[in-house]
Amino acid sequence: MDFTFTEEQQAAVEAAKAVFADVAPDGVPSPALTPEAVAEDFDRPLWAKLAASDLLGLVLAEEHGGAGLDAIALCLVLREAARVLARVPLLEHCATAMAVQAHGSPELAAALLPGAGRGTVVLTAAAHGRSGHDPAELAVAARREGPFWILDGVQTAVPWAHGADWIAVPAHAGEGEAVLALVPRTAEGLALAGQVSTSGERLAELALDGVRVPAAHLIDTPGAWERLHRLLATGTCALALGLGEQVLAMTGQYTGKREQFGFPVATFQAVAVQAADRYIDLRAMEATLWQAAWRLDTATGGAGGPLPVAGDVAVAKIWASEGVRRVVQTAQHLHGGFGADTDYPLHRYHAWAKQLELQLGPAAAHEEALGDLLAAHALA
Repeated sequence: MDFTFTEEQQAAVEAAKAVFADVAPDGVPSPALTPEAVAEDFDRPLWAKLAASDLLGLVLAEEHGGAGLDAIALCLVLREAARVLARVPLLEHCATAMAVQAHGSPELAAALLPGAGRGTVVLTAAAHGRSGHDPAELAVAARREGPFWILDGVQTAVPWAHGADWIAVPAHAGEGEAVLALVPRTAEGLALAGQVSTSGERLAELALDGVRVPAAHLIDTPGAWERLHRLLATGTCALALGLGEQVLAMTGQYTGKREQFGFPVATFQAVAVQAADRYIDLRAMEATLWQAAWRLDTATGGAGGPLPVAGDVAVAKIWASEGVRRVVQTAQHLHGGFGADTDYPLHRYHAWAKQLELQLGPAAAHEEALGDLLAAHALA
């Protein structure tokens, strides 16, 4: 594969670096010191800067005021966001916007996408189902009633839902493909209950009781929800990669300065070997991420592989989940007691890493999915 990024993709990275340059990972209370959420809302000032830099419209077509870039560009920006633990719904917002752009009605696209690109409309997606382990589309039932669809069910751990304007909710309508409903947060019959993530961020349990959705706000294109889910999983891999790279850099800086027996601990063979193993993890995470993102961008254009694109996404998520866990564990070990100091940001990265490891399924769940794909597809 050619991993050379286009000029437009590289420009997006530079714009992201400029926006995130002044973001402090410890800008909110530590999740280790409060049982509640670290903040009631996401970082609105940072969100405004992303909008002003045109990064919220990165994946939107020019007709909607966007740059017309792809999933690879989005993952590059997400990688930079994770380095500073940026508290914004960038992944969910952009992924949902891509789904609306690709499959939504003209009425829905006109209502959401211009504002999404400007940051005045915030989007998120419910992707964890009732328990976080069952398929999200089975947690909500949808039935047609005249010009409306009626939604009933529960979705858990919806990220940034309290600050979002619209929520993409997958549902089942009996037999056939899952549908995807775009529901305003203030819709009658929709209730949000507060939850707190491992990283300390505010999540929501979404209860839908007879929520009425106009037919134009429901996407029933076959495969639309599956494509959105794969993009969310791939974006999670990008976040894990950026976080892991920052943690390894922090570890290198610390062990290069910390001395024992008159020498920096980074010069000790046992320390160097552990750091080298984690570097290998990060490179594997990177290779599998770009493979998955490339397949997402090219699957509809006929670019194939030995397995469906879901296989590449599963491989990327397996590496991301296992790799980011090993990176933060090694970092904590090599930092010694200093790694547990709540005045030092490493413990925040550890909490975020655990959240990303389990988000949209741990490695074991994706290994099972990959096994099913391998059993169903003969490899040449």
